[in-house]
Amino acid sequence: MFGVVSVSAMALGVAGMGAGAASADTVVDTVRVGTAPFGVAVSPDGSRAYVTNVVSDSVSVIETAGNAVIGSIGVGDAPAGVAVSPDGSHVYVTNQLEDTVSVIETAGNTVIDTIEVGDTPVGVATTPDGLGVYVTNNGDDTVSVIETADRTVVETIGVGNGPQDVAFTPNGSRAFVTNALEDSVSVIETSENTLVNTIRVGDYPRGLAVTPDGLRVYVANGGSDTVSVVDTATDTVAQTIPAEDFPWGLALTPDGSRAYVTNLYDASVSVIDTATNSVVERIRVGNYPYGVAVSPDGSPVYVVNHEASMVSVIADETCSGSLCTS
Repeated sequence: MFGVVSVSAMALGVAGMGAGAASADTVVDTVRVGTAPFGVAVSPDGSRAYVTNVVSDSVSVIETAGNAVIGSIGVGDAPAGVAVSPDGSHVYVTNQLEDTVSVIETAGNTVIDTIEVGDTPVGVATTPDGLGVYVTNNGDDTVSVIETADRTVVETIGVGNGPQDVAFTPNGSRAFVTNALEDSVSVIETSENTLVNTIRVGDYPRGLAVTPDGLRVYVANGGSDTVSVVDTATDTVAQTIPAEDFPWGLALTPDGSRAYVTNLYDASVSVIDTATNSVVERIRVGNYPYGVAVSPDGSPVYVVNHEASMVSVIADETCSGSLCTS
């Protein structure tokens, strides 16, 4: 239904990690947001981070230059997922207990529309061309497809049991959806909005991300404490990476060299070197880290700490000690 964006494949690489004091990811700041934050997304220019707050029914707007909250936007009941349009003009927020999506215009940080979707919407992502928004509806096992031009649902796609997160290939031709209660990933062909495959992964898959070359999908499996690496050419799991206690959110750097995985019950973030598919760092953050997002230039990384009602800001700095032990 939506246009396919042409992209070129890119080589993936990562620098080796040294022992002792070294250049490593560490928490450089924390930002207090609303109550019980859930999701986070960064604007395409990196100037703003948007955080959904489940209990506050709001979105906190963080100015990334100073890591300060500059605004709070009221949305629907129990906001969860958040996505920014490719041009940065709009933010889309799923409201779990209202079965709606709030549309925020970023120029004025105001809600300009509310769209009815399926039962208990959780995940949300915009197509690479910005023409569509896909929403996972956890309560009725569907994905709502929104056309951004007129902000209406134009398609509803049946997927697996308990859909959570959604991500696209860089050219927008396929969407991948984690199904937490079915231990699977649904593959959607976006040209016809049809389910074309189901991939078995680990237990209770939640967060996922597609590499910039579109060749791999990384899936966080909360119930099995692993990350599945899916080969998109065959739609099969090519490798399984051990993580910490209940991996939840997952985000890739723009060059695809690293994956950041939040570990819900370990209050940590695992950093995966995608060249070797091995964990190279473990970063301590706040309690119950949920969502994670990476800036367009690869640093900093923003991690939502649900219980602490704050966001940890992670950057690549020289450090040693408990915050950057692997």
